[in-house]
Amino acid sequence: MSKCDTCTGCGAGIPDLIVGDDIKGNYVLVGNMNVGKTTLFSRLRGADAESVNVPGSTVSIRKGRMKGGAATVFDTPGIHSIFSGNEDERVSRDILLSPRLRQERLGIVLVADAKNLKRSIAIALQYAEYGLPMLFVVNMIDEAASRGIEIDLRRLEEELGMRVAMTIAREGIGVAELAAALPLMETPPLLMEYSVPVERFLQETERFLRDASISARAIGLLLLCGDRGIEAYVEACFGAGMLSRLKALAAEYRADEAAAFEVGMVNQYHREAGRIAATVQRVEPPSRNPFILTFGDWCTKLSTGIPIAVAILAALYLFVGSFGATFLVDAINSQLFQRLLIPWCERLVAPIPSEFVRAMIMDPDFGILPSGVFLALGLVLPVIFCFYIAFGILEDSGYLPRVSILLDRLFQRIGLNGKGVIPLVMGFSCVTMAILTTRVLSSAKEKNIASFLLFLCMPCAPLVAVMFVVLDKMPIAATITVFGVIFLQVLIAGFLANKILPGGRSPLILEIPAMRVPKPWPVLRMAARKTFFFMKEAVPVFIFASLVVFVFQRLGGLDLLEHLLGPMIRQVLGLPEKSIQVFIKTMIRRESGGAELEHLAHAYTNLQLVVNLLVMVFLVPCLNSVLVLFKERGARVASLILITVFFYAILIGSLVNYTCRALGVTFT
Repeated sequence: MSKCDTCTGCGAGIPDLIVGDDIKGNYVLVGNMNVGKTTLFSRLRGADAESVNVPGSTVSIRKGRMKGGAATVFDTPGIHSIFSGNEDERVSRDILLSPRLRQERLGIVLVADAKNLKRSIAIALQYAEYGLPMLFVVNMIDEAASRGIEIDLRRLEEELGMRVAMTIAREGIGVAELAAALPLMETPPLLMEYSVPVERFLQETERFLRDASISARAIGLLLLCGDRGIEAYVEACFGAGMLSRLKALAAEYRADEAAAFEVGMVNQYHREAGRIAATVQRVEPPSRNPFILTFGDWCTKLSTGIPIAVAILAALYLFVGSFGATFLVDAINSQLFQRLLIPWCERLVAPIPSEFVRAMIMDPDFGILPSGVFLALGLVLPVIFCFYIAFGILEDSGYLPRVSILLDRLFQRIGLNGKGVIPLVMGFSCVTMAILTTRVLSSAKEKNIASFLLFLCMPCAPLVAVMFVVLDKMPIAATITVFGVIFLQVLIAGFLANKILPGGRSPLILEIPAMRVPKPWPVLRMAARKTFFFMKEAVPVFIFASLVVFVFQRLGGLDLLEHLLGPMIRQVLGLPEKSIQVFIKTMIRRESGGAELEHLAHAYTNLQLVVNLLVMVFLVPCLNSVLVLFKERGARVASLILITVFFYAILIGSLVNYTCRALGVTFT
């Protein structure tokens, strides 16, 4: 047994992170800043995360048990180079020296931004020197595709000599495949060859430190940079005499160097990373079409940008609302479900002797199949697919960043800059992931305002899908009212929050991709992929929500709630007492409540449908978003947001109800 293997303390300068006795593997997420490490960490872990203080520094990192396994995953700060002296960046490399982590399988998960592949490859080349198993994760491939970047993942695997995974962490795409690949990761081969003097020093280091638990080459490189963390490791595991000898050898080499060693090394890594990136990716050249370039300029000017934005919103309504929510939904429900599947399923369950089981499966109001599976597949799926196509066109064309510029002055009024468009627009996809994207904002005030507006005003794509289905059966005035009130509250609530909350606003600094004509096939492929992964997650939740409400109703819970809350719902909001079950499903998952509302629409007047839709939007997003809000904003801020949003929802619903009744507006 080597001396390092027997060392369990390894000195105060080495992180000694406590892990559970039943841990069967540790995976450390590393990479540049803003590559999606924390979003991926949130997707991978199962239980709540906890902060771990790293000995020898003031920096803490987060760890959590992975879903369905005994492995632990660690989220580390962003890093530019393993040679950096910044305290946050030192933690991202020194964590690999922890003796507790090395007792079980220790692997490096290098998370890369697909839009900036070169800098992530440079980091991968450096971490490969540790001689530990590695996996290279290309994240945000959808954003890369929108910029005309195509990456050959198989060629990248060959160049790096390690497994490569693909993810869109905020959507959950590729995360399950990544988790399955973690135990299969292998140690990559040596990827870099240095100058003769450096290689000679590294050979000497390998000869002296044969029993090191990580690659002696990595130790040698860091010693050449005078890294304190690696010096503490060598001293603790091999003794002060060995450290003095190696430091003397490193000093002799450095005396002959005209420039700083770490600067030369980083340049060498970036040259090799540039070669690899040029080999594995193809970047579509910017459009030279003069009209496309001019149109891109028009999108950022107030006089032309506003009419363009209005025209785009109208086109989105026609495509998602009329085509998706009317034509596709009606065709699928009438031809597939009503004519074929529902009668066939009723015959299939008829022989079941238990009336309770038959009702649980096929009850038209609460059954798992009618109100769970069929609503999800027949109502949400076609509309959300259309939504992702429309959103993909806007993203692929380069229009979304231009909206940020266009709306920057308006967003200043609500305490945000133009970058606030990104999380708010993302809220139309998924409020949970949009809260995570508030990290692109600079100040705590901006993050709090954006989180508040996301919770209060942003209907996620599945809920929008159901809203279009419900609203399409009413006059256009109902749609204008619902979405007009929603967007008006963004301004009113944001303005009030900006006045109440202390702090300032950061300036707008944003990357603007070239404007281009979207490519239909990549947009359709990405929309299909996102729809598939959403339905994969949503259908079990629909089934669970239906089962919960069915059992709750059979136990008399709905009748009790209707008796207790019915008068308030009826008198204040003007809604039927059946709205209780809609709100219950809404709190489980928004689109499930929306689907339930559409299912019960025959019991509502048009005005009641409008009020119910608004209350659903303003009430509370799904439970996942609540959990993420508490983790991102803290218990105090999250609690204030939840309480404010709840009472705000009741207030807005009652105001719309009484105002419309006073004016005689019925939306019929």
